Amino acid sequence: MAVRAAAAGFGALFGFAISWGQFTDPDRIRDMLLLEDPYLYLMMATAVATGLIGTRLLRRVRARALITGSLISWKVEKPAPRHFAGAAIFGLGWSVSDSCPGPIAAQLTQGVGWSVFTAAGVGLGVLAYLVWQERRVTGAVAEPA
Repeated sequence: MAVRAAAAGFGALFGFAISWGQFTDPDRIRDMLLLEDPYLYLMMATAVATGLIGTRLLRRVRARALITGSLISWKVEKPAPRHFAGAAIFGLGWSVSDSCPGPIAAQLTQGVGWSVFTAAGVGLGVLAYLVWQERRVTGAVAEPA
């Protein structure tokens, strides 16, 4: 229960931060994607740099997560074709909708009506992927027989 409460709290804090940082503003996102305004790129780069340095330091000192107590670690994978395909789909969706999943959730809580359609598109995309995965698995099992 503590993990869920912490996740909800950090999710709300994240939603506030991206709203405050103007990541929910479609005009700001459009200007970023058209390379007319570097603001959001600089904000993202700062967040990535902070996260990179922080997690590397925590792993180096063998720190444990505050809530679960598990050791902070991760495994490294080589990029696979699925990563590139996912990045391309994500980028396409971002450019068409002027949003990504984090801002969509914040836009919903702000009462931005059209974000319902964007959220529905994300939901349909996830559902389509799950159906595709299920068919791949069941098709692979059925073929050898």
